[in-house]
Amino acid sequence: MEKIEQTTYDGYIKALTDISRAITSDLFLEDLLKLIVMVTAKVTGVEICSLWLIDENEKPPKIRLKATQSIDPEYIKDRSLNLNEGVVGVVVTTKRPITIKNVLRSKRFKEKEMARKLKLISMVGVPLQLKNEKIIGVLNCFTAIPHTFSRTEINLLTAVANQAAVAIMNTELMLKAKIIQEELETRKLIERAKEILTRRRSLDVDSAFRWIQKRSMDSRKSMREVAEAILLSEDLGYYSSIPHALKKENK
Repeated sequence: MEKIEQTTYDGYIKALTDISRAITSDLFLEDLLKLIVMVTAKVTGVEICSLWLIDENEKPPKIRLKATQSIDPEYIKDRSLNLNEGVVGVVVTTKRPITIKNVLRSKRFKEKEMARKLKLISMVGVPLQLKNEKIIGVLNCFTAIPHTFSRTEINLLTAVANQAAVAIMNTELMLKAKIIQEELETRKLIERAKEILTRRRSLDVDSAFRWIQKRSMDSRKSMREVAEAILLSEDLGYYSSIPHALKKENK
């Protein structure tokens, strides 16, 4: 292996190490995606690195630009494509990397005007693929000079992309688990608040829930905040009754 290839290889290994650390970190998804594109751009020396993720909440699903190290407003604007559209669409549907020597001459590349403005020439796109072969996105790299991406570069970029896919899925799973935990805690708080209202205001359970719901809308606070306020007032009422109880015992 030539010296320049060894340097590139070492850089990719470092990128994989950095992304591996991110898997077990507490980074938010947005920060994780930014880290992936910044590390990849740094070790490859490409002009622009971008990461697209499939948004399955869209009907039909679309693939949306989620992160790039570029600061050019022409590139960072909100962009999305159908899963069968453009180069990223080809990568998603074929589940294989694609390289283009000159994007301005490619029929598949849809954003030629942007490429002219940013002086982008060659590109490579690799899928973010999980073990079950599911594709969750695409990692793109652009150069400002004509470049033929070697098999080594494509393989190493694929390794980075697959590692990134694991990191992204882990982060999303942790976020979902956190949301579920918060929802369970909120339900418990509301249930306790309902019990207090049924006792204090002689309401049935359904009426107590509607009372909390109305108070939430009127005060523009979440139902959890209203429930916490009810619990706090209950605690304050309990503690304020202690001195009176002690006085009665001392008589």
